[in-house]
Amino acid sequence: MKLARPNVFHPRIVLAAGGHLPDGDADDAGLVGALRRRGLHGRWLAWDDPQTEEADLVILRSVGDDMTDRREEFGAWTTRVANLLNPPAAIAWNGATRYRRDLAAAGIPVAASGTRAVSQHRAQSPGTSLIFLSGEQSHAFDSSAAGVLRGAEEDFELWDLGYAAVDVACAKTGITRAELLFARVDLIGGRRDPVVAELDLIGPDLGWRHLDDAARALQQRTFALGVESACERMGLGPLSHRGP
Repeated sequence: MKLARPNVFHPRIVLAAGGHLPDGDADDAGLVGALRRRGLHGRWLAWDDPQTEEADLVILRSVGDDMTDRREEFGAWTTRVANLLNPPAAIAWNGATRYRRDLAAAGIPVAASGTRAVSQHRAQSPGTSLIFLSGEQSHAFDSSAAGVLRGAEEDFELWDLGYAAVDVACAKTGITRAELLFARVDLIGGRRDPVVAELDLIGPDLGWRHLDDAARALQQRTFALGVESACERMGLGPLSHRGP
């Protein structure tokens, strides 16, 4: 474990959750520990807690319905935070209905919007959720209630489609894959004819619970490394400032 040094700048990191889960979703419980093992200090706060805006870096997690029920307030907040992951441009693009049109215009097969249409697709074929960390594939799982873990290597056709969707998001918002700390792509239709049901860049459920202890620790370390890289990129690295 990296140890904090008093004469080195340590960014204040907040994991921001919805007001209904101010301490975050239980599935994300290991993230604070993963950050600490990289010498990074994180804490959970509700996104609308005034202290959140005082943080050096905010990681948006588990916002629930706040993004839609309080859309204007939430959107304004994303622009006030000094450094936000995922970036505000990605959140604004993904939060608007046009993101599905942009995917389709880029040649990405997209399911008809609406809960009923997606449910019909899922009834015909099980869905798969693809998780990306810092723009690279992490793990995949069956998005049904069973949540069966899928091998990250076996479904390369599905990962190719997931990467294509992530690349459209990056192109439309002017960022690189590495700047997306996390992304979730939900696919339906099976391996032969998959379509994107949803692309989620706004605090998606990352499905840590589907991983065994070793895999979860490894992938949460990858998450923490992504945060560490973001700190360096944003001028928040340990040597970028000196403490008192």
